[in-house]
Amino acid sequence: MFSSFALPSRRALLSGVFAACVVAGMSPALAEDATQKVTDDRGVEVTVPAHPKRVASISFFADDVALALGIKPVASTYMVADRPPEFLLGLTRDMVQIGQRAKPNLELLSEAKPDLIVAIRRYTVGNAPQLEKIAPYVAWNMELLDGSDKEIEALAKILGKPERGVELNKEFRAHLAEVAAKAPKDSHPRYAIMWGGEVPFAFHDENTSASILNAIGGENIAGAMTPGGEFGVDLSLETMLEKDPEVLFIYDYGPDRPHESNPIWQELTAVKNNRVYYVGDQWVETNGPIAREIVLREAAHYLYPDVFPKVDVKAEAAKIIPA
Repeated sequence: MFSSFALPSRRALLSGVFAACVVAGMSPALAEDATQKVTDDRGVEVTVPAHPKRVASISFFADDVALALGIKPVASTYMVADRPPEFLLGLTRDMVQIGQRAKPNLELLSEAKPDLIVAIRRYTVGNAPQLEKIAPYVAWNMELLDGSDKEIEALAKILGKPERGVELNKEFRAHLAEVAAKAPKDSHPRYAIMWGGEVPFAFHDENTSASILNAIGGENIAGAMTPGGEFGVDLSLETMLEKDPEVLFIYDYGPDRPHESNPIWQELTAVKNNRVYYVGDQWVETNGPIAREIVLREAAHYLYPDVFPKVDVKAEAAKIIPA
């Protein structure tokens, strides 16, 4: 016969497992199932690790959310090679560089050995089968301001910090309301947000950055999307002159600025008044908590320079990213 202490009881075993889970900072439920499920903007239910340790970001969104939560991804795409974004304190330079966000290098991504890939949907849905072979892959649209709340909360939950995701959204919405209340009520500066080029591409109201500008009193010359239409529109300089924006926000993608060589460019009110701003990557990738907060602050200053102060991007980012 076995002695009474030769084998522990089932209750003792379960107690030991529970204690081990507590020491490890893991709930007993997650100890039994080390995965979680999330449905992304493709409508696909994805099984991801309960505690992802090696996050790869295709776009800056996952970098933005993770850094705001005190987590550093292992790999990231870029907008422009060798130009780590200021709004993320240049921290992406220390991550494995896996190519431009529209054309991620899957071989480099695989070599980074991620356990979670977080991607922008429109650039990766065609590569979904290849991405899924590397690691669990989730994709969000990352286009709309209202969508950013959902996306931030979803990723914060995946990364184990759901409460902080909710807090970040509440803090931003409160600040947006505060800025809107302080903005002059009798001023609605006409603006455009655009990619430069011979025929500039301007973004509609639904774009996240445009939604922020509209919320604080700006008037977008590109207007709202047509149902089922694209999120931006080609605006010839002739059309732009007719609509005559007072402020221009141009995505700074490089030194090539052919729009500036067009004689019409010099006739625009925004150009005449030196209110043309070549803005940083946060204006392109605006759906993360750091980017949209900085865009709000910059937008307020650019629309109402006499009311809101000039923004130090790195200083503002450092207030959000834990040391």
